[in-house]
Amino acid sequence: MFIKRLAVGALSVNCYIVADEESKEAVVIDPGAQAKAILKVINDNNLKVKYVINTHGHNDHIAANSQLLEETDAQLLIHKDDAEFLQNSELNLSFFIGEMGQQLECPKADRLLEDGEEIECGSLVFSVIHTPGHTPGSICLKLENILFTGDTIFARGVGRTDFPMGSYSALRKSIERILEFKEDLKICPGHGPESTLNRARSENSYI
Repeated sequence: MFIKRLAVGALSVNCYIVADEESKEAVVIDPGAQAKAILKVINDNNLKVKYVINTHGHNDHIAANSQLLEETDAQLLIHKDDAEFLQNSELNLSFFIGEMGQQLECPKADRLLEDGEEIECGSLVFSVIHTPGHTPGSICLKLENILFTGDTIFARGVGRTDFPMGSYSALRKSIERILEFKEDLKICPGHGPESTLNRARSENSYI
């Protein structure tokens, strides 16, 4: 398995490029900015991007969607409850935090995800876990012993819920669901360093 993490944009969002090394099929998770840097990794490794997946619909996680879709044959995937965020500048926060006041509108998603779905990429199979709270359609993606958590949970924190349509009570339930995993999963969050579920249990005071 090929995994490359790039911290992109002003808010240092973790963009993950994950590929099946045999078929070279790849997914890009949360391309929040710096499309050229993301495309360089893709081209340098001869990857074929099958999907661009947004863990949620905030500007800092979706701003490079359009450029990647233009340069690849990828389909755009997001949970159905965040579909509106892609084209609503108040919900995706580009109205507030967009670069130089630019309001972002992304292409509509090609596929709307639901809890429990599987996303196949070569021999890799991602499981979709709906984890609302930070946004209504926030998701985590489980791949073998790795959990890509977006802005649901970080190494030493959790996602904010004071943005439009955020819900603290929903976030608490989502975190409880994540903590039900018995295995010590590797956490690959949307911001900051990687961790593990066991370390988060002992070091993350928010959970």
